[in-house]
Amino acid sequence: MTELRCRKTAVTVEGDGEEEEEPKTENREEQSSGVNGPVNPEDDGNVSEDGAGNKEDEGEEEDERMKKEELNTPETTETPVKGARKSFASGFLQRLVRVFFGCLAAVACGMLYAVYLSTYHDRKFWFSTRQELEREITFQEGSGLYYYYYKHLLTASSFERGFYELTLDNNTVSGQTINAVESLSLYPELITSFLYRVTGSQDVIEPIYFYVGAVFGLQAVYVTALFVCSWVMSGTWVAGMLAVAWYVINRPDTTKVDQAIPLRDNWALPYFSCQVAALTGFLSNNITSAAEMFCYLTMSATTFTFLLVWEHSHYVLFIQGLCLFLLDSFDLVPTRKMADIHKVYLSSLFLAYLFQFQNPALLSSPLLSLMIGSVLARYFQQKMKVGPLVARVMKLLLHFHLVFTTGITFSYLVKKLLPVSESDFILKFLEVKFGLNATTDFVPNFLMCQESLQTPSQDLFLRLTQASVLPFYLLVLSVCLLSTLQTIYRRLSGQLMQTNLKLEDGRIGEQPEVIYHVFHTLIFGGLALLFDGMKYLWTPYVCMFTAFGVCSPELWMTVFRWLKLKSIHPVVLSLILSTAVPTIIGFSLWREYCPRVLAELSDLPEFYDPDTVELISWVRSQAPLTAVFAGSPQLLGTVKLCSGSAVTTLPLYSDVNLLRRTEDTYQVYAMRSAEDIYKILTAQKTNYFIIEESICNELSLVRGCRIKDLLDISNGHVVYDKGEMYSFSKHGRFCQEIKMNYSPYTNYFTRVFWNRSYHIYKVNSVISFQY
Repeated sequence: MTELRCRKTAVTVEGDGEEEEEPKTENREEQSSGVNGPVNPEDDGNVSEDGAGNKEDEGEEEDERMKKEELNTPETTETPVKGARKSFASGFLQRLVRVFFGCLAAVACGMLYAVYLSTYHDRKFWFSTRQELEREITFQEGSGLYYYYYKHLLTASSFERGFYELTLDNNTVSGQTINAVESLSLYPELITSFLYRVTGSQDVIEPIYFYVGAVFGLQAVYVTALFVCSWVMSGTWVAGMLAVAWYVINRPDTTKVDQAIPLRDNWALPYFSCQVAALTGFLSNNITSAAEMFCYLTMSATTFTFLLVWEHSHYVLFIQGLCLFLLDSFDLVPTRKMADIHKVYLSSLFLAYLFQFQNPALLSSPLLSLMIGSVLARYFQQKMKVGPLVARVMKLLLHFHLVFTTGITFSYLVKKLLPVSESDFILKFLEVKFGLNATTDFVPNFLMCQESLQTPSQDLFLRLTQASVLPFYLLVLSVCLLSTLQTIYRRLSGQLMQTNLKLEDGRIGEQPEVIYHVFHTLIFGGLALLFDGMKYLWTPYVCMFTAFGVCSPELWMTVFRWLKLKSIHPVVLSLILSTAVPTIIGFSLWREYCPRVLAELSDLPEFYDPDTVELISWVRSQAPLTAVFAGSPQLLGTVKLCSGSAVTTLPLYSDVNLLRRTEDTYQVYAMRSAEDIYKILTAQKTNYFIIEESICNELSLVRGCRIKDLLDISNGHVVYDKGEMYSFSKHGRFCQEIKMNYSPYTNYFTRVFWNRSYHIYKVNSVISFQY
């Protein structure tokens, strides 16, 4: 018995040798005999010989097992190691196959979308069968101005010479020398023209096809980034395919690329989409160090590029920074990651400031003010995230006050020290937009009437509902928002966030990337309710966020945890629904919308504007090369593109000086005298001005947003009587009176061209008084 007890004890002792184990067992025997009393002899006597033999056999087996363990034989060690290696290899292979097919699907979706856009654009405008002039006219909304600079860079003797000429451009706006690269954000044209030169594409493809192809290629990147973002959040690339399907179906509300290709947002938003996808991966808890570094570098590059190619990009990044600021304030993301994101923002702003020729708008941007305020407030509140619930809420409110007060003060000081001209009229516009002030000023009222700055119509939400994306979006947003609020309450109560969440936990609101997208889509959604143009930022992420939600087992598991489902295992049901629901949605979308999408490619609409072609042909053949033209900004963009002539203003609504020149140019549609119009046009060194019938005789059921109405209000030619608005002046409307060809209009102006849509008048250099 003593020998057997010693052997069993030796097995249980870990990390000791045999020499150390034997004394311990002897002491245990002494303790058992001395402390616990002697062994009962009756028990010993009851043990039979067979029992003793069995005990001896068991002892021998134990002895053999101990020897094998001491010798560490391969019989006991090699088998588990081989099994672990096999399981690791099979798991790695499965992940590799999943990633491979997911990336293949993402790239395929992007390429197919680019091909679809190219085919649709060619069918819509008959692009491949048109002459060069007619192709350029298809660049609508004044966007053709950007393509003019692309052509100018290609026709220059060298790229460096072309770049220098654009920085000192005195051939675009009459009487002014501008830095076109800075004013119009021409870095997309610079990069595209440089690539066209260095790749030797002159002998392979026409410049216009290279330019258009670059934009369509970026749209493929846009779609691929949405795919990846939804895939990263849900864990399945089926969500990416569903996001792309919704994006294509809602194309009129997700992009303007098929209407006006060279617009800045068509170049910039793909980079922002890549930045959001990289940020989503960076915020994730389940990410390796190598993947985190890749996301960080991608986020840095795309943030800088986004700031470089669009003048309004820092406002979009401010909204993103505000979402991240909320995550940091509620302690929902590690401090280390927030510090890295701040470094990305500050370094990108600094580099963009240098590349944009020390643009003062970036120094007074709300993004930089938010970063400065957040850093200073954090320095003074180092213990903000500790304490009981009430104390933390009070500290949080104080933190918000410090951040925004410091940020506003910093922005105010910068605007006082640096000449930032755009701040005043933007503030006045916002006051008019929200009904805080009323003004007769043409500029804010003109901006108010722009379609992108008006309140969206109900048709937007009707289209999103018909495509089934809006109902599911509201469902996904409600679940994620409630779970996020629960997480915020737990954090304020002092509970730690779980970084290694399992499906059984049912806490989708504790994933930092999900919380970020909840704030992201809420703020963008609120702005989309105020400004119709914001739908091009909000709707793509509605498609991505909704696709993630319906394909995420964690979202369904969160709902089942709230419902306390017990009849069916919630994990199994969540896995079934996360597969079945997107399958049903995808099948219904394919059945209903696939024929429509294919019908768009087979339809051959007739887009032809003979009046504009005739107008531009006259300008190119009859007008002197040094002539200066006045007209609406959109038409002048086309005139500049097709003829290269100088113009009085540009279709750029972020420059208050150009907006004032636009107001002066539009006076030809006001109730002003011929002498007043002559003085205004000669002050701008105008040789010819173009009157458009669509503006002069504009008919609209909603009065107040027509150009002539805005001019009458700003000129004080409006009389209000019993709630009705009437225009009254001692002079007739100039654009109508000048067509009569009588004095004094013929003294100052001479008509040189006309058709159904346009009238061109020459400004007489010598006034001839005829009565």
